[in-house]
Amino acid sequence: MAVVACNDEEVKLLARLMRAEAEGEGRLGMLMVGNVGVNRVIANCLDFRGLRSIRQMVFQSPGGFEATQKGYFYQAARDLDIQLARQVIRGWRYHPATNALWFFKPEGECPPQWFNQWNVGRFKSHCFYAPSPDSCPRVY
Repeated sequence: MAVVACNDEEVKLLARLMRAEAEGEGRLGMLMVGNVGVNRVIANCLDFRGLRSIRQMVFQSPGGFEATQKGYFYQAARDLDIQLARQVIRGWRYHPATNALWFFKPEGECPPQWFNQWNVGRFKSHCFYAPSPDSCPRVY
């Protein structure tokens, strides 16, 4: 059962985003990017108020994903990418992205805070940041 409503095109859109943002981080890294995306649709708080669909989340501006500005994002989703996207849409969560709404790839260590949000962990090159349960209860 899906935790966010979506159609086949939105599954493919999320799959393309996951690949474009984190293919170099392997399957688990791609799943974590998917967690962040799904969390943003669920959240309805902070920078993500009013997002109601995967499409709105992927193309949010400002505050969206850098990958949507690169040609690689616009290549067709592969079967594996689609399978991974379906997992996160079904609610599978992966630490440290479990409740995260942001991630980024710093030059060095993960800063303890990023735009006033606390670091909840790192996976390979990406640092993940989650809101407090009080400020964004729907992602918990």
